[in-house]
Amino acid sequence: MAHKTLLAIDQGTTSSRSILFSEFGEVLDIAQKELEIITPHSGWVEQDPKHIWDDVLQTANVVLKRANIKPTALGITNQRETTIIWDRSTGEPVYNAIVWQDRRTADLCNRLRAEGYEELITDKTGLLLDPYFSATKIAWILDNVNGARERAEKGELAFGTPESWVIWNLTGGKKHVSDATNASRTMLYNIREQCWDNELLEMLDIPKSLLPEVLDNVADFGVADALTQPLKICGAAGDQQAALIGQACFDKGMIKSTYGTGCFALMNIGSEFSVSKNRLLTTCAYCLNGNITYALEGSVFIAGAAIQWLRDGLQLFGSAPESEALALSVKDNGGVYMVPAFTGLGAPYWEPEARGLICGLGRETEKAHLARAALEAQAYQTLDLIGAMCDDSGIAIDTIRIDGGLSRNDFMCSFLSDILNRDVEVPKVNEATAWGAAVLAAIGIGVFEDFEDAKTRWQRQKLFQSSMTVSERDKLCQGWKEAILKVRS
Repeated sequence: MAHKTLLAIDQGTTSSRSILFSEFGEVLDIAQKELEIITPHSGWVEQDPKHIWDDVLQTANVVLKRANIKPTALGITNQRETTIIWDRSTGEPVYNAIVWQDRRTADLCNRLRAEGYEELITDKTGLLLDPYFSATKIAWILDNVNGARERAEKGELAFGTPESWVIWNLTGGKKHVSDATNASRTMLYNIREQCWDNELLEMLDIPKSLLPEVLDNVADFGVADALTQPLKICGAAGDQQAALIGQACFDKGMIKSTYGTGCFALMNIGSEFSVSKNRLLTTCAYCLNGNITYALEGSVFIAGAAIQWLRDGLQLFGSAPESEALALSVKDNGGVYMVPAFTGLGAPYWEPEARGLICGLGRETEKAHLARAALEAQAYQTLDLIGAMCDDSGIAIDTIRIDGGLSRNDFMCSFLSDILNRDVEVPKVNEATAWGAAVLAAIGIGVFEDFEDAKTRWQRQKLFQSSMTVSERDKLCQGWKEAILKVRS
């Protein structure tokens, strides 16, 4: 009997990709298109929603054309918090997509914080009051795009994060839906009661008619009629939650950390909602059959993007993989530290006005030290997150599972294990995010019975174990703490 295949659409910040998987998690085919970032002002980050949709459509159709057999189902994963508002009748966006990295609403967040709203927001949504999330981006579009508020109040406009926009287009406008994980990142969704929150909508004067219907992560998201081969859309999740699923972190206390544009660590904390004491986020990990599982999340805004900046901005090397050889060409960091707070500091600091820093430069500093400092920064940033998670949960962690582009960098992985003093596992299926979307689709269409099927398919490719002495680790970490203090001052 022929094995079944699953199509995953992975609409990310830097590219849109379509990946064909076997039911065993093997990558059979990939099509990818890079996505342009638009930065009209300092701190503003936008994308063209039409390009997002066109790229998704093109890559999916390329994979479908090359496939020997029709995939059984389609799963979707996406960059979260990125905000798109469009006309319900024409499908035309009213403004560019405002990307999660965008900081234009920092002043509005400060005003709401001064008015005492942050505790209310955290208690209902598990999030902090920050420009990162969708809510203030929606308010900005309504307040700054001519006629947008009036049209929204008449019910003429629709809001969605990228999965919602893609599903709307795939189904020819038949489905205006989101899933529980993406809804939980808007700062408008009550994750205790699992509904859009009227008090939060009123806070920002956002009409409820704008918002999509929220479904479980495995659900009927409609039929993708726009593809050359129509497919049932059976699963959707935001990229970081999809990676948690793809890494089979279904047991309480398991952690995955993804190193893409940013770095995002999630810890499964089970079915009980709790608010972090360390300014981490509590978020929906996944929702199946109406039952929600929560996660603690630490978000670092710049991970792989720091390597891109060294490559494109400073032109220190020609391709991202070259950073590893460069870092290994020097015996240590030479006292150089990089804090890549290019778009503010994320967890556990949450300082949107902070900016990046390179310190410890001397006459002996070479470009290799800068490359090494950028890679080492990922370990220090993760250490801050994992320490906060262990403190919040009371769970001792001995292993983390990692994925994303930087997980292919053995120097980064080894240094991460050294600084965390924990085992680091890299999976055989490095496309953990897309595989997580495929897993949801597989459950939705009946190829998998439940998450246990996905757990049995998870395989480790590499294991990194710490070999650093305590004194060496303490000395390096002290240097990082001093660098963070410089940024925060």
